[in-house]
Amino acid sequence: MTSTTGDVEGKRRSRLATALVFVTVLFFIWAFVTNLIDPLVKSMKVIYTLSDFETQLNQFAFFIAYGVMSIPAAWYLSRRGYANSIVLGLIGVVAGCLIAWSTSLSHSFVTVLIGLFVAASGITLLQVAANPLIASMGDRKSSHFRLNLSQAFNSLGAYVGGIFGATYLLKGDLFVKNVVLTDALKAEGLSFVTEVYFLIAVALVLFIGAVLLVRGTISAHAPAIPALGESPLAALKSRWANLGALAIFLYVGAEVCVISGMIFFLEQPQILNIPSQTAGYVAPIFMLLAMVGRFGGSVLLRHVPATSLLALVGAGASALCLIVIATYGNAATPLGGTVTLPGGFVAPITMGFLPAIAAIFLGLFNSIMFPTIFTLTLERSTAPASATSGLMCMAICGGGFISILYGAVIDLFASSVTVGARSLAFVVPLGCYLFVLWFARACRQAPTHAIEDGIAAGH
Repeated sequence: MTSTTGDVEGKRRSRLATALVFVTVLFFIWAFVTNLIDPLVKSMKVIYTLSDFETQLNQFAFFIAYGVMSIPAAWYLSRRGYANSIVLGLIGVVAGCLIAWSTSLSHSFVTVLIGLFVAASGITLLQVAANPLIASMGDRKSSHFRLNLSQAFNSLGAYVGGIFGATYLLKGDLFVKNVVLTDALKAEGLSFVTEVYFLIAVALVLFIGAVLLVRGTISAHAPAIPALGESPLAALKSRWANLGALAIFLYVGAEVCVISGMIFFLEQPQILNIPSQTAGYVAPIFMLLAMVGRFGGSVLLRHVPATSLLALVGAGASALCLIVIATYGNAATPLGGTVTLPGGFVAPITMGFLPAIAAIFLGLFNSIMFPTIFTLTLERSTAPASATSGLMCMAICGGGFISILYGAVIDLFASSVTVGARSLAFVVPLGCYLFVLWFARACRQAPTHAIEDGIAAGH
C-alpha cells in the first residue's frame, strides 16, 4: 500500500514538474517574440523605405495591445480559467505570426502591423495568466524562486530573440552599406521575414499540442479565480495608482524606443560604423545587461531601500542619456586598437564607443525599474491591489506611444542637423527617466500599507 501511494505521489510530482516547465517556457516565448521586433524594425524600414516615425509603428502596433486587450484578457481568464487562457493566448501568437507571414502574399506593411497587434494580444493574455499561475504551482515557500526563475527565462528569451532576429531578419545584400536598393533585394528581405514568422508559428503549434497534454495538471494547481474581479479603471480614483501607471508608461516607452532604435544608432558612421547585422548582434547586450541587473538588483534590494535604488538607477539612466546627447556632433576619432564584436566583426576603437556604451548600458539601469515601480505603487495606492496592478499592466502600452514620439523627434532633428539626429532624440527617453527619478523621490514621503490582493506581473 505504501509503495502504491509513493508511486502515485511520484507521478503527481512528475506531472507538476512537467507542467511547470511548460509554463516557465511561456516567459521565454513572449520575450522572444517581443524582442524579435527590434531587428524587424530595421528590416521594415529598409524594405518599405519608411521614415523613423513610420518605422516605429511596428512597436506601436505591438504595445498598444496591452492597453486595448488587458481588460478583455482578464475577463476571459475569469470565465475560462488559466489553462484555457494559456492555450488561447498561444493561438493568438500563432495567428499573429501567420498574418505576418501572409505579407508574402499582400506585400503590405499594414499586414505586418496587424500581425504584430494580434500576436501581442495573445501575449497579453499569456502574461495575465502565467504570472499568478507560476507562483501557485508548487510549494508556497518557493513561489519567489519560481517567479525569479521565470523572469530569468524572460530575459534570456529577450536576448535570444534579438540575436535570432539579427541572424535571420538582417541577412543578405539588402543591408550592405551603400547598396543600391532594388525590388529584387527588397523581395528577398521580405521573404526572410515571412519565413521566420511561419517557422515560429509551426513551432508554437507543436508547443500548444504539448501544453494540451498537461492542461489538467495546470488547472489543478491554478489559483482560485475571484467571483468578481476589480476593473483596472477603478484604480483611476487613486493618485498613486495614476502616478505609478504613468511611471510604468514612461519607463516601458523609454526602454522600447532605445532598444528598437539601437541597431540604427550603433551602425552610424560617427558611432561604431558597423554593418546592420553586426549592430543586430551587439544591440541585445542591452537585454543581457538587464538580466544581470535583475539578479544584482534582487540582492541590493535586501540592503538598500527600494526608493533609493530606484532613484539611483533613474539618475544613472538620465546621465547616460545626457552623454549620448552631449556627444551628438562628435566625430569617430580613432583611439587606437581594435575590438572583435559579436558576429566576428573587427571594429577600430574610436570616440564613438563612448555614446555606444552609454546607450547599451541603459539596459543595466532599466533592469529593476519595472518591478520596483510596481511594488512601490501597490504599497501606496488607495485602490485595490488587483485594480492597481491591472492599470499598470495596461500602461505597458507606453512602449508604443513613446516609440512613435521618438521616431517623430528623430525625423524632426534630421530635418535641421546633418549628423546626430538619433543622439539628440535621446531627449525623449531622458524625459521619461527624469520622471522615474522624480517618482522615486516622491515615494519617500508617501504613506504605505500592506499589499492586500493581486500579484504583480512581470515584464
